[in-house]
Amino acid sequence: MAFALNQLRVPIIQAPMAGGVNTPALAAAVTNAGGLGSFGFAYSSPQKISDDLGAAKQLTAGPINANFFVFHPVATPSVELQHHSIAALKRLPIAQDLKLLPPEPPYFPDIHAMLEPVWLHRPAVLTFHFGLPAPEVLERARLAGICVGVSATCLAEGHAIEAAGADFVIAQGIEAGGHRGTFEPDMLDEDLPTLTLVRQLSAALRIPVVAAGGLMTGGDVSLAMAAGAAAAQMGTAFLVCDESGATPAHKHFLLTKPTRGTVFTHAFSGRRAQGLRNEFIEVMHGQPHLPFPLQNTLTSHLRQMAVQHNDGEHQSLWAGRAYAQARPMGAQRLMAVLEQEYLKGASIRENP
Repeated sequence: MAFALNQLRVPIIQAPMAGGVNTPALAAAVTNAGGLGSFGFAYSSPQKISDDLGAAKQLTAGPINANFFVFHPVATPSVELQHHSIAALKRLPIAQDLKLLPPEPPYFPDIHAMLEPVWLHRPAVLTFHFGLPAPEVLERARLAGICVGVSATCLAEGHAIEAAGADFVIAQGIEAGGHRGTFEPDMLDEDLPTLTLVRQLSAALRIPVVAAGGLMTGGDVSLAMAAGAAAAQMGTAFLVCDESGATPAHKHFLLTKPTRGTVFTHAFSGRRAQGLRNEFIEVMHGQPHLPFPLQNTLTSHLRQMAVQHNDGEHQSLWAGRAYAQARPMGAQRLMAVLEQEYLKGASIRENP
């Protein structure tokens, strides 16, 4: 029987976060504690995807979520834009001695090759960001008994997700860290808060809605459920867990710089994404950049160097707006705390 969100003992999904943040240990710990652990496989090789899913399977018998980006065709940018985008990055002190070269096609990985390990390992859940996968992908998932969810940032996207036959929709509010899941990168983003979007989607759709964005405590989960959500997806809350693969600088900034605040930027990847304000974002504000995902490829060497030097000022420190509430502890303990907070919030609602 295919997995359903109401089977979760604790209605919490650890959000898929690409770039090595989601480790098998983190995903398995969340699942073993009654939630749903996830992997963000945005740019991962098929071998890495297979290795991670296989490792998680050794650590838990429960459900796991595999998440992928839906890449859209992109034209090769003009030589002039390439030149100006590289020149803008060269303004950063860390980039002055780096040789930055324009990306060459193919500009993004083959989703069909990336999904082959999914059909082999059959995780319980398969989710997508930036749009709908091809109909044949949805059909193959259905035949394999895999539950499918897709991110939405507005009601129109939610209707499209339901019409395509997905099993649930992930309501990504403006408070969420990382990349906005808008179907079209240049479309006007309604910037809807999480609970507002949850209420809109749950009232209009027949499929379950998962709340995502700015949820850091079990009390937040309780509020999301009261707004109509079937579960709550939390990413930033798990970034500082012991099992998280976030870089030391990323964890340090989350825990020690509560007044930095978050800001949206296109400068790291070419797509609108929210993270902690740092020198990279400040210097690159308003500067030319390549379209997604070419800008992500162009900045990859720079970001890797920043990681090697434990330099948080030049890494993409993705985080939601409420990151200052992050609590450093093991994922199993955090899940226990979140569960108790959620139950307390639910009890207060039922017995005011």
